Amino acid sequence: MNEHRTSTPANPSGTGALRFDVVAGLTAAAVVLPKAMAYATVAGLPAAVGLYTAFIPMVIYALLGTSRVLSVSSTTTLAILAGAELGLVAPDGDAARLVTATVTLTVLVGAMLLTARLLRLGFVANFISAPVLTGFKAGIGLVIVLDQVPKLLGIHIAKQGFFHDIVSVAHHVPDTSLITLAMAVATFAVLIGMERLWPHSPAPLVAVGGGIAAAGFFGLPAMGLSTVGLIPQGFPSMALPDPALIEQLVPGALGIALMSFTETIAAGRAFARPDDPPVDANRELIATGAANLGGALFGAMPAGGGTSQTAVVRAAGGRSQKASLVTAGTALATMLLLAPVLGLMPHATLAAVVIVYSVGLIQPAEFLAIRRVRTMEFRWALIAALGVLVFGTLQGIVVAIIVSMIGLASQTAHPRVSVIGRKRGADVLRPLSPEHPDDETFEGLLIVRPEGRLFFANAQVVGEQIAALVEQHKPRVVALDMSRVPDIEYSALRMLMEGEQRASEKGATVWLVGLNPDVLEVARRAGLDRRLGRERMLFNAREAIAQYQAMQARPDGTARPAAP
Repeated sequence: MNEHRTSTPANPSGTGALRFDVVAGLTAAAVVLPKAMAYATVAGLPAAVGLYTAFIPMVIYALLGTSRVLSVSSTTTLAILAGAELGLVAPDGDAARLVTATVTLTVLVGAMLLTARLLRLGFVANFISAPVLTGFKAGIGLVIVLDQVPKLLGIHIAKQGFFHDIVSVAHHVPDTSLITLAMAVATFAVLIGMERLWPHSPAPLVAVGGGIAAAGFFGLPAMGLSTVGLIPQGFPSMALPDPALIEQLVPGALGIALMSFTETIAAGRAFARPDDPPVDANRELIATGAANLGGALFGAMPAGGGTSQTAVVRAAGGRSQKASLVTAGTALATMLLLAPVLGLMPHATLAAVVIVYSVGLIQPAEFLAIRRVRTMEFRWALIAALGVLVFGTLQGIVVAIIVSMIGLASQTAHPRVSVIGRKRGADVLRPLSPEHPDDETFEGLLIVRPEGRLFFANAQVVGEQIAALVEQHKPRVVALDMSRVPDIEYSALRMLMEGEQRASEKGATVWLVGLNPDVLEVARRAGLDRRLGRERMLFNAREAIAQYQAMQARPDGTARPAAP
């Protein structure tokens, strides 16, 4: 009996599993909390906001989410998007207005996610194609890295856009603070060295702890090293949104909500094991929406599921959301006990943490993999990345969505139309191609197969392709193989009927072959079955070939209905 109990540690409710979750939660806290504070500074917010975001949202998601191990707090993408939006509302950095704007923005994000659940919009998680998302994240990564470079050097620039900021940084390089640069280099050494020697290690905790210790012991702030400054000690106070800011923040909140949900679903599915329950997209809308709403009331910034922090939970042996509850408890303990010490944290240290864990957004290998497979999607990825760099982060979301929609429209508007032949010596029908030059066709019979849904956007294109093939081959019979067409819309149906009439005027007879049930029902409702008759609506292309050959063998050369 004892052996049986110890052989099933995968039970997420067992005592052994609790031990794994506690260890995973503490390990994740060592990684998540320093990164959360760093991401808050990316958004132009006090570092304490990062702690708040790693507390309330994480607790709420742990209670409502469907992923067993997903860790929800701030992420690099959400931080830069929130920072761009907050910079428009509070350009002068007014602390009170910044707090109110953050609360309002996060409430809007949560409300939009919950509204999306009411409208059953969980499918939107797949709305942005993978290549476009790759390009978008690469653009975000470049923006984040450049945004942190001045903090590494101890310089200040007026931000005016990615390419202009590059020039500004280059002009201010002679003003670099050596003590700030030294702290940044030391932090990079710790982070990169530990991650290479010990993947998923608490490297951020060691780096931040070392930076705080060095700043306090050597008195580095007096030597010109910029630090975070005062962090409020205690439980975060409640805050309310400002209705006057809603109209201004709605467009940005919509983009942030989309990215929060997209990242959450992607991370949840990426780390789900075969024995885990499936990640429910609509349930995730509730969980992330409630997490953002609850977090907003306690000063949190927009939150979502993070890939890197979830990887830490899984690597450390986390089995359930109890690990996230442990991480959230550690965040609370940090707020109550360690806030005064955290005030000595150097900005250069946080900037180095941000860069090390944001550079992973830039995946040159992924771009190359996309280019090897599909050149068109590679262009989409580049356009999405440039959209972020040229137009800004929030506008970059719009560019990414537009590129995805154009790509989808391009694919659906140009479906494949093939001429079908038969493999010589075998009962195999396939599209004619240079790879199979010996495939046989039948004199006077043209079998044409369109592929995909036929609707108003592609009906004209498909009709023109079929007309061109008829003009080229001049057949007696055109057998339109519809076996690869799952649905046909009214505009396409009219195109089909008009095309049949034009073919008849030119002396060709049109047969409809292999209609799927939905397409057959549409054809019947339109009266096309009565117009063509049984002899011109056939079960499949093989039957069409057999009927055509039989028709050729008859003296009158006419088709007859197949036996019922």
